[in-house]
Amino acid sequence: MTRRDPNYIDVHVGSRIRMRRQLINMSQERLGELLGITFQQVQKYEKGTNRISASRLFYAAKTLGVPVQFFFDGLPGVDAEGGLGESAGDEFVASMMTPEGIQLAKAFKDADTQTKRKLIAGLARMIVDMKT
Repeated sequence: MTRRDPNYIDVHVGSRIRMRRQLINMSQERLGELLGITFQQVQKYEKGTNRISASRLFYAAKTLGVPVQFFFDGLPGVDAEGGLGESAGDEFVASMMTPEGIQLAKAFKDADTQTKRKLIAGLARMIVDMKT
């Protein structure tokens, strides 16, 4: 029996679960407790190895404080109207779902003033524009 690769939609949904969980500083163990599942099951959802059911996705959205649609935002191959096509934000969304992108988003979210947020954005821009 051959092992099937995870469906790209399940991988995307799982990565959005992981991104949101990390943004609110929630452990896999805690999310599992709140959903009534093991942290290993949370890991499988986040990797896309196991497909999350509609009802569990609904409860995950409530637990993580986002609408269900959040998990599908930026889905590759879906246009802004929800139809099939190329999404302009796919590359941006993919880059933000890296550990570094999540760290940057958390730092920006945790900045308690507009001045600090401007400094973070300015520093990031200066680094990107540096000639190496």
